[in-house]
Amino acid sequence: MLDGPAVLRFTPVRQLNLFVVQQLLAKWTEEMANLRSPYFDFEDAEVRQALTQFMNVLSRRIRLGREAFEPLLARAVTDTLRVAADPVVGFDEKLLHGRAAATKEQLLEGVRYIDVEKPLFQGFLESLPSAAAVPRAELLKQFRQYQEANYQTLHPLETVVNELSALLPLSEIDLRVEEATLPSPAAPAAVTTPVAPQPEPVVPAAPAPPAPAPEPTPAPTQPEPVRPPVAAEASAPAATEKPLYEKLKTERATPPLAETLRTERTAATLAEKAPKVESLREAISINQRFGFINELFNGENMEYHAAIQKLDAMPDAATARRYVQEDLAQQYGWVRKEEHVNKLLRLIDRKFE
Repeated sequence: MLDGPAVLRFTPVRQLNLFVVQQLLAKWTEEMANLRSPYFDFEDAEVRQALTQFMNVLSRRIRLGREAFEPLLARAVTDTLRVAADPVVGFDEKLLHGRAAATKEQLLEGVRYIDVEKPLFQGFLESLPSAAAVPRAELLKQFRQYQEANYQTLHPLETVVNELSALLPLSEIDLRVEEATLPSPAAPAAVTTPVAPQPEPVVPAAPAPPAPAPEPTPAPTQPEPVRPPVAAEASAPAATEKPLYEKLKTERATPPLAETLRTERTAATLAEKAPKVESLREAISINQRFGFINELFNGENMEYHAAIQKLDAMPDAATARRYVQEDLAQQYGWVRKEEHVNKLLRLIDRKFE
């Protein structure tokens, strides 16, 4: 079974872990939306407080078995390769999420889960106006132009492929070969002369020994039967009895990095509207916790928990705010982190009000 911190450190490829977490948050959002009912007042202060506490407690009990985790990991591998191969597609799928239009703030919510080519995505979002929503077609057009103007900052697909090949054998050639084989069935039917006769021999050749023999034989040695492309990433853990979890799982008793996963929008709203809290650790919502760790503490969950523990022990709000704005800001070199810093400061004010 995997818990929150194990998910975020499951593989050495940070982008895979982030995309798994993003999927968990999306599913969490759907489930919490189903909890609301038109017959009850979910905006009542006591209901919000109780719901916040329930969500915090429940989300610290993440349990993912192999059957539930493997589809998430397979999708994360696919998404990672798609973003690396075509950032425009990644922008459309991972940031726009099918919206007809989006604001800068909405897009920034998704970029926190991007690690591959993150400077490209961040640089583009910083160039957008903060106010009005921009139509999807216009956003894609502007992002494509921005990418073409900043092509020198992009990393080759080989970089990501090499990282993934450390987990399971994979090469960029394998991906290109798969792309080339996909249209092959249509080619014989169209024009190609040498390929056209193939359908005829295939029928009698099926029972013949040459057809079945090559497939089982190269399976252990050649990458072709193993299906090395993106699909292989999805099926490999299920096909082999030794999944990535067995090889790469890190046993950690440390406080979880994203021990709680809650809704993007609803969670933050509930936490911010909640009454005075006794400890920052309990007051910080799931989405805020992940955002703080990822954006303010460079993904280091132990450093985050140490800082929150120290803030909880502060005697007053002034001392706590000074520690955040001076000590932590200088230690981690916070630049353009006002959104997350202000959220943390508001939580501090709630604690000491």
